[in-house]
Amino acid sequence: MKLYHLISLLIFSLSCFGLLMVSSASVVIANRDFGDKWYYAKRQSLWLGLGTIAFLISVRIPLDFLDKNSTVLFLTSIAFLVLVLMPGLGSTRWGASRWINLGILSFQPAEAAKLTLCLYLSSLLKKPHAKFRAFITVLASVCLLVAFEPDLGTSLVLASIGLCIYISTGRKMLSLVIPLVLSTALVTLFILVSPYRRNRVKTFFDFTHDPLGASYQIRQSLLGLGSGGIFGRGLGQSRQKYEFLPETPTDSILSVIGEELGLVGTASLAIAILWLITLGFKTASKTSNPFASSLASGVSSWIGVQSFLNMGSLTALVPLTGVPLPFISYGGSSLVILLFSAGILVNIAKNPKN
Repeated sequence: MKLYHLISLLIFSLSCFGLLMVSSASVVIANRDFGDKWYYAKRQSLWLGLGTIAFLISVRIPLDFLDKNSTVLFLTSIAFLVLVLMPGLGSTRWGASRWINLGILSFQPAEAAKLTLCLYLSSLLKKPHAKFRAFITVLASVCLLVAFEPDLGTSLVLASIGLCIYISTGRKMLSLVIPLVLSTALVTLFILVSPYRRNRVKTFFDFTHDPLGASYQIRQSLLGLGSGGIFGRGLGQSRQKYEFLPETPTDSILSVIGEELGLVGTASLAIAILWLITLGFKTASKTSNPFASSLASGVSSWIGVQSFLNMGSLTALVPLTGVPLPFISYGGSSLVILLFSAGILVNIAKNPKN
C-alpha cells in the first residue's frame, strides 16, 4: 500500500471511529438538552461530510498556491482572532470568547489559526535568510491572542507547531533558549493570575484537592478509564456519561472510550494516532520541497501535541487542559479544518517531488 493511501485510510478510520464514539458519549446530554439523543451524532455526521469535501479539495490544491497565499490566509485568521475578543462579535461560552456566531453555526478561529500558522511559518522559514525575529514575532502574536480568549491549551499547541516547524528546517536550537525561558515565565504568570488554572495545577499534584470542584473532572475521568478494565463494559454501556463526567463528547471522550472499550480500545486508538503521526513525519522527510516538508512536519506535530495534551490530561500525566482529541472529539471547526489539513498531508505524500 502506498504511503498516501495508508495515511488516508488512518485518517478516515479515526474520523469514523470518532463519529461512533461521539454518538455513544453524547446520548444522555443530547436527550437532556435537545430532546433528541442523536443530536450530536447528526451534527458530527454533517461535519464529517463537510470535512470529507474539504479533504478532497485540499488533496488537489497545488502546493504553490498555498505557499503564495499563506500570508493572506494567516492575516485573515489573525483578524478573526482579534474579532473574537471584541464584545458583541465573539460568542462567550463558559467564560471564554472563542467562537464567532455565524447564525446557524459557530466558528472557532483558533482552529483555523493552527492551519494558517503551519502555512505561513513553512513559507517564511523555507527562505535560508529568514530572520529569527520575524519567526518569534509571528508565533508570539498568535499565541498571545489565543491565550487571551482565554485558551492556554490551544496556545501551547500553536507554540509547539511553531517550534517543530523551526526545528524541521535545521536551524540552530540555541536561538530558542531565551524565547523558551520567557514563554515559560509567561505561562507561569497566566497560571498564577487565573484561579481555575491554579486549581488545575493543584489538582495535578493532589487529587484530594477540592474533590467536588477543581479535581472533579479528572477523578471522574480516571474512574471511567479504570472501570473499563481490559476489554471495557461494551459499546454504549458507559455509566460515567450519565452526567457524572463533564464534556463527554468533547474534551472527555477518551474516558468514555476507555470505559466502553477498555485498555484494548484506548491502546489501539493511541497506536493508530501514533502511526499517523509517524507517517506524517515520514512524508516530511521524503519530499524535496522545503515548504512541503515543513508543512507536513507542522501538521504532524499539531496532531501529536494535541493528542498528547488531551490523553495526558485525562490520564493525569499533565494538568487538565481543555483541548479536543483530533478526529475523535465532537466539534465542527476542529474536524473540518483537521480533515482539510490532513488532505494537504496526503497531497504532499502523493507528490513528494513537487
